[in-house]
This record gives sequence, C-alpha cells and structure tokens, in this order.
Amino acid sequence: MPSVSSPQDLPARPRPGVFSRLGHALRDPVLIEPAIIALGALIVAAAVFSLFLLVLGKSPATFFSLVWMGGFSSWFSIQNALQRAAPLILTGLAFAIPARIGLTLLGAEGALVLGGLTAATIALPLQHWSLPALVILPVMASAAILVGALWMGLAGWLKHARGVNETISSLLLTYIAIAIASFLIEGPFRDPASANKPSTQPLGPDLRIGEMFGSSVHWGLAAGLVLAFVLWFLMARTTFGFAARITGGNLRAAQGQGLAVGRLLLTCCAIAGGCAGLAGFFEVAAIHGQANASLAAGYGFTGILVAFLARQNPLAVVPVAVLFGALDAAGGLVQRRMEMPDATMLVLQGVIFLVLLVSDTCYGRLPFLNYTRSGDRT
Repeated sequence: MPSVSSPQDLPARPRPGVFSRLGHALRDPVLIEPAIIALGALIVAAAVFSLFLLVLGKSPATFFSLVWMGGFSSWFSIQNALQRAAPLILTGLAFAIPARIGLTLLGAEGALVLGGLTAATIALPLQHWSLPALVILPVMASAAILVGALWMGLAGWLKHARGVNETISSLLLTYIAIAIASFLIEGPFRDPASANKPSTQPLGPDLRIGEMFGSSVHWGLAAGLVLAFVLWFLMARTTFGFAARITGGNLRAAQGQGLAVGRLLLTCCAIAGGCAGLAGFFEVAAIHGQANASLAAGYGFTGILVAFLARQNPLAVVPVAVLFGALDAAGGLVQRRMEMPDATMLVLQGVIFLVLLVSDTCYGRLPFLNYTRSGDRT
C-alpha cells in the first residue's frame, strides 16, 4: 500500500517575490485606479485651462511657474500653502465622511461660519471671569464642534425622518447660517470699535493659537492631520466604517441586514459638521482673532472639490488640500505678475471640478488594470 505524504513532506509552494507582489498591487484597481484617474484629471484640467489662458493672450508657462513659485518654491511659500491647507483638510473631511454613506452634503461652509462665531462669542464671558486659556480654548473648540455637528446633523435628520434631499437642504442651511452669522455680527455681538468691518470683540492674546515649532503654520494643520488618520481608521478598519460603506453602496441591502441606517446617517453628518466647526474655531483662534465676514471665505465649498479629487479617502484629502492651499497661496502672485483678476484661481478650480465629473466615466475602463482582482471599491 503506497504511503501517504503528510503536509510536512510536501514541497513548500514558493512565495511570490517582492517585485511580483508589487506588480500585482500596481495592477489592482482598488489601489491604483483612483490615483491614475485623479492625476489624469489634473493634467487634462491644466491643458484646458492653458487653452483658456492662450485665448486671453496670457502665457500658460508663466502661470504655472508662478503657481510653483507661490506655493512650493521656498519655505515661506510652503508655510503659506500649509496654513491655507489646514481648513481645507477639515472641510474636505466634512464632505468625504457623509459621501462614504451615500450623502452629498454641501453644508461645511455654514457649519464653519457658525462654529467660528460660537467660538468667538463663548470666549468673551469666559475671559471676563478670568479663566485660564487652558480652560477657555477647549471650551471654544468643543462649542464650535458641537454647533457644527448639530447644524449639519439637521440636514441628516431631514433626510432620514422626512426624506428631504440632503444636497438641497444642506445648501440652503449654509446660506441660512451665513445670514444668521451676519445678523449677529452686525447686530447684537458687534464690537462698537469695529467701524469699518463689523466684528465681534477681539480675543485676548492668550487665546490665540500659536504656530507649530517656530513656523508660521498654526496648530490647525496638526489637528487636521490627526483627524484625517483617525477618520480613515474609523471608516476603513472598524465595523462602523464597514456598515457605513454597506449603507452607501446599497441602502436596501443595509436595511435588510438590520443595520441601524438612521443612526449611521446621523453620526456621519455629525462628524462632518464637527470637522467644519473645528475649522471655524481655528480660523477665529489662529487667523482672525474675532468673528467677522472673513469666516465665509469659501473653504467649505473648496473642500467639496478637495474631497472629490481625493475620492472621499480621508488620507488622500491631506495632499489634495495642500495642493489647493498652494493654488490659493499663489493667487496674489498671479494677480500681480500677470495682471489677472483674483477670480482666476476660482476659474481653475471650476475647470478641475468639471474634468473630475467627466473622469468618473473612466472608472472600471482602464485597459491596463486587472479588474478581476478588484474588491470593495466603495
């Protein structure tokens, strides 16, 4: 009777080498497809915008060299870009997290404005009570996060309880928030000394958020980096994130599996609003020192574009936000050197957004990728 070989006697199957595994990873659409399409969209958008510049009689080479000079050419430029990227990271996360559950929330701008106003106004009585800054600053940040979470959570509640389209409701809530902030800043909360530009009373010097490690970049950037990692872990490595992706992929399947869809929806909206409210806190405590019309600077709307280009990946939001921070930082240089209006960068952002929308048709159609290996693409 022939002997039967034990598993230990069988020859070991050779493990794939490092280069083989790397080759498989580079052909996996889940890993490489978003980066390829996003990079291609940026290149196409740059080409389209170059044609726009040529029609105006401007040099595309000069424009992009000035963008590089204003955003990345020196340590001063890099610091300027990183400072402008800090709120974009937070507002990008404010759009990316609800998008993972299938929601299109446009309310980050309103939550940022109300969060900043709340942080500025709640600090005033605390200052009069002579409380230390180590107590006041966390209270300011917590209040801003809470107000932002409640404001964007309202859009989530309207969606879940009344079936109201979250895109329309969040956009309308944004304009309502800006109107409320304008009324309060120009009315009951106005500092009488702010004659030319209505503002709340300024924060004391001990309530200003300082810069990181001797640079000109405030600690809002560090908060954004930490929050991006935490939210990536939450959405990619926890049961909550898995349930959110299931809900975003197929709502009826999620309900059939008994998932608490309403709670997931409201939690994602609250997280998004908290991120935007935190951005408002840092704009007040690190940049302006008071609440005024400058809070509505468009960071909430630019964050939508950041999240789109990052494919709603919290980690990818960070480099994309830095890119758009550099574009914003270079706007003044382009305006002075090329004699172009300050809305030039807004035109470029609009071109990028349109190209991104068109590029969605490329997913699943790149001939050089092995789509048989693809898994969860949510």
